[in-house]
Amino acid sequence: MLFDFHTHTFLSDGVLLPIELIRRAAARGYTAIGVTDHVSYSTLDWVVEAVARDCALAEKHWEIRAIPGVEITHVPPAAIPELAREARARGARFVVCHGETPVEPVPAGTNLAALQCPQVDVLAHPGPMDVEQAALAARNQVFLEISARKGHSLANGSVAAAARQAGARLLVNSDGHEPDDLLTEEFARRVAAGAGLSPREMEAALVENPQSLLARIQGRD
Repeated sequence: MLFDFHTHTFLSDGVLLPIELIRRAAARGYTAIGVTDHVSYSTLDWVVEAVARDCALAEKHWEIRAIPGVEITHVPPAAIPELAREARARGARFVVCHGETPVEPVPAGTNLAALQCPQVDVLAHPGPMDVEQAALAARNQVFLEISARKGHSLANGSVAAAARQAGARLLVNSDGHEPDDLLTEEFARRVAAGAGLSPREMEAALVENPQSLLARIQGRD
């Protein structure tokens, strides 16, 4: 089983149509893919609508769960709750928030705002993480990302260690922008191992937690 809840198309800064991204994921053996283009107020309405159409088309014809989502990106932290609510209202089935990665100038306070927002499901590449933030993620059922993407992955060890202490749930995502970024089971396991996950933690991050998030999304039908 192969899950990925963080990918991009050329509707933001990726290179593929949503339908081609989904098709390539299906060919890789994905069980489910979340298409989460970067959004703010400038693009939210039409990006969600376009992605949802291709996800519906893919599910009609192929054996893959294709889920329209968003990644709220580089917005003022105070705007995250309203944007997340708007994204869900416009058809995003789940919400990812672009966290405070060490390689981009994300506004300070973004992680905290995302972790406190009931509409945020995943905090992507949150950067160096302390136990207090991880405990907030656990309490509010926000999944923390172990990123396969260059640069963002620099803090994976910190995220994994804090999550372990606080009981927060982890996901391994590609943050894919190009075809070769898509995961394979072998590479996903290498990313998880590189973050310091034990075999039991790896099973949770790669199978159990993705299934839990998928069940949450399906419960919104």
